[in-house]
Amino acid sequence: MRRADRLFEIIQLMRRRPTVTARELGAALEVSERTIYRDIADLAASGVPIEGEAGVGYTLRPGFDLPPLMFKEAEIEALVLGARIVESWADGELAEAATDVIAKIEAVIPERLRGYMAGTALLAPETHFVEPLGFDLADLRRALRQRLRVHFGYTDVFGQTSERTVRPLSLAFFGPVWVLAAWCELREDFRTFRLDRMRGFTVPELAPFRPEPGKTLHDFLKRPGTWTRGAAGASDG
Repeated sequence: MRRADRLFEIIQLMRRRPTVTARELGAALEVSERTIYRDIADLAASGVPIEGEAGVGYTLRPGFDLPPLMFKEAEIEALVLGARIVESWADGELAEAATDVIAKIEAVIPERLRGYMAGTALLAPETHFVEPLGFDLADLRRALRQRLRVHFGYTDVFGQTSERTVRPLSLAFFGPVWVLAAWCELREDFRTFRLDRMRGFTVPELAPFRPEPGKTLHDFLKRPGTWTRGAAGASDG
């Protein structure tokens, strides 16, 4: 967690409780008490009205509020709809993050916008007509973020099966289908793979691959129509 995010979370935790100790804050944010003491001192020095002392507990003086964020109604709708799509179609970790983002925004916008945010009628309902993934999408996102090769069994659009080891480059959502763009070591070329056709997903090694000229996301995106073919499952051979 970035330090700026941690400072924001400290304020939010103190808002929810009348008194909170450094130990409780440290446990909630997974940092040491010493780190919390430094953060409390920095917040107080920046003008946040925190009362209390080490070993006893801290209180946020009533009436304190962060400067409100201002959004247009269309911006609120875009934020809420995007979060609801993620909540419905992404993995549990990403869905929880989307919920947290909305909660953070609600905490720092004016009351009028808060009511509009809660009452917007733009929805992204889940459907039960989607083939479930055979693995946790969060594991693939992590491999993508850390540049780790992944291995999986794959069934293409013609029903042919193969084993693939690939360098994941990007994930795209073609509701209700997730598609992975990757450099395929078997084909020695870019390929796109529908996640619902993958089985036996693993991360075979923890050493990150190094980007090589001609094998990067930038190179993939220079090819015209790659995502269009990928959505239909035509480039996964």
